[in-house]
Amino acid sequence: MEKSTMFHVRTTKTEQAVIVHLQGELDLSKVSELRSALDPFIADTTRSLILNLKDLQYIDSTGIGVIVSVLKARDVLKASFTVQDIPPKIKRIFDLTGITPFLQQGPAANATGKRIING
Repeated sequence: MEKSTMFHVRTTKTEQAVIVHLQGELDLSKVSELRSALDPFIADTTRSLILNLKDLQYIDSTGIGVIVSVLKARDVLKASFTVQDIPPKIKRIFDLTGITPFLQQGPAANATGKRIING
């Protein structure tokens, strides 16, 4: 497998946030790896949960499903969930699948009360 198509998850923690950086291609074969990285932080309402997609090159419907499930769980908890640094190709997929508005709106524990999408 080429380095560019590999998938890697890196987590950075601060007092205020947990940032999960995704790199490579996220598909069915890697969804469990993403889920394992996110699960410990979903219920942590003391910190914002940030998904950074700067280095993500591809996402399929199973990857989108994980993002939607995290979005729903964090929304129920009234906890902040932010998706940032979305590459144009990935943003287009989000737009086509209709999840962009849900990532931008809804109650969140941040200053604006809105979820943030950069990209």
